[in-house]
Amino acid sequence: MVNILSSGGWLILPLLFASILAMAIVAERYWALRRSVVVPPNLVEQILQWHHDEQLTQETIVEIHRSSPLGRMLAAGLLNRNHPREVMKESLEESGRHQVHEMERYLSTLGTIAAGAPLVGLLGTVMGIIKVFDAITLEGVGDPTILSGGISEALITTAVGLSVAIPSLIFYRLLKRRVDELVVEMEQAAIRVVEIIHGNWEVEPYLPQAPLSQQITEAPPPP
Repeated sequence: MVNILSSGGWLILPLLFASILAMAIVAERYWALRRSVVVPPNLVEQILQWHHDEQLTQETIVEIHRSSPLGRMLAAGLLNRNHPREVMKESLEESGRHQVHEMERYLSTLGTIAAGAPLVGLLGTVMGIIKVFDAITLEGVGDPTILSGGISEALITTAVGLSVAIPSLIFYRLLKRRVDELVVEMEQAAIRVVEIIHGNWEVEPYLPQAPLSQQITEAPPPP
């Protein structure tokens, strides 16, 4: 394996560096974009309970801000909860744009690796072909071993470039999809908080549903 890579020329080095960087970005983003970290399951309910009990103080808002990206977005809106609804929504949107930018951190680098690695491999292919033609010009085509170095460099760099680009593109798409899903959940949570604080929504307690068969048997007969 080492001999194959070494025969690919110096362009193998940036491709190997790009592969290591891509793996590091994928691992870091998957760890940072866990749903339990970005959108804690009980955060909105806790905020609404504090609002109902009139316990939304500066200390609790700071605690919310430190909890998660969703908490940082909601904290920006809660600081303006005593202002009109439009002001609160604008503060949520502004903070939300910042949180989305943070969630997409390094994804542009991963996309650049996915797009650039095949081009680097193609450059290696062109340089390898140039070496082949130089060898043909100087030595002719009688000895195949003279041409093997250029042909190996031409093929190996293309293969390595595609091997780096294809997984990078797949993980880039998957991570973008995960960010989009988390953004939708954050938007729904923000809308719920705004409408309950400034609207007519009420916080309904959870009531367990009876089994469907029991609901049918207990239903009153029609008049």
